[in-house]
Amino acid sequence: MTMDDPKKIARMFKALSVEARVQIMQMLKRGPLCVGALSARLKITQGAVSQHLRILRDADLVTDDKRGCFVHYSLNEETLRRWGDLVSNLLNVDDKKDRCINQCEGEKRCVEKEEDVAAAARSRRS
Repeated sequence: MTMDDPKKIARMFKALSVEARVQIMQMLKRGPLCVGALSARLKITQGAVSQHLRILRDADLVTDDKRGCFVHYSLNEETLRRWGDLVSNLLNVDDKKDRCINQCEGEKRCVEKEEDVAAAARSRRS
């Protein structure tokens, strides 16, 4: 599976598609926390927090560290860097306007210039 595999990227976004998980990630940026602390801050049950943490752990976004009777969760910085690169790669627009010419050489449906794209869009709306 490559770094730009659409399935991998979709799984990544799915892991972060729930507000509580995003909030957990934001809280863990400040430092490790246990389920009880996360539960109190989020005002949801410890069971719900545990389920969210399981999903984040399965996605390798958080790590756990048993400290006595408690398990503290932290962000996995290596995974965050990799995912940051993935998102950046996905969302950055290539500023080469003629890249289509190189990728679609010989295809009759290939639009080569911005003006052609705009004209095609206008004709579809009519």
